[in-house]
Amino acid sequence: MVIAVDFDGTIVTDAYPQIGKEQPFAIDTLKMLIRDHHRLILWTVREGKYLDDAVNWCRERGVEFYAVNRDYPEEEMENNNHYSRKLKVDIWIDDRSVGGLPDWGTIYRMIRDNKTWKDIIKERVNAASYSGSLPQPKKKWWQF
Repeated sequence: MVIAVDFDGTIVTDAYPQIGKEQPFAIDTLKMLIRDHHRLILWTVREGKYLDDAVNWCRERGVEFYAVNRDYPEEEMENNNHYSRKLKVDIWIDDRSVGGLPDWGTIYRMIRDNKTWKDIIKERVNAASYSGSLPQPKKKWWQF
């Protein structure tokens, strides 16, 4: 799969133009996705020095992206008449998505197991119901 990953607010806490603190397990999860042969694209609004800082921060922690702010490493933005800011990816990981950013463990499970948010929520509701932690509806006085 080709996966676009945002930087600020997703891999690190949002502190732009500085680099925030790593989101718990973000780097470990990105490494596992790379190990699982996914192509990761860093997709961020950062440019120039700030972009270089983000790429180097990830590289120092062992995360090397397939491409940065483009579909593939060789893509030439200046000479590409067909260049679009819309990436051709399978999945986006971004803190601004509907529902917010899940924890990185959930992100990995969703990708590895091809699960949707609906699947994850259903599993959690079923697990909570099975364990008895969900309130049970009260019986009507006429039901035994």
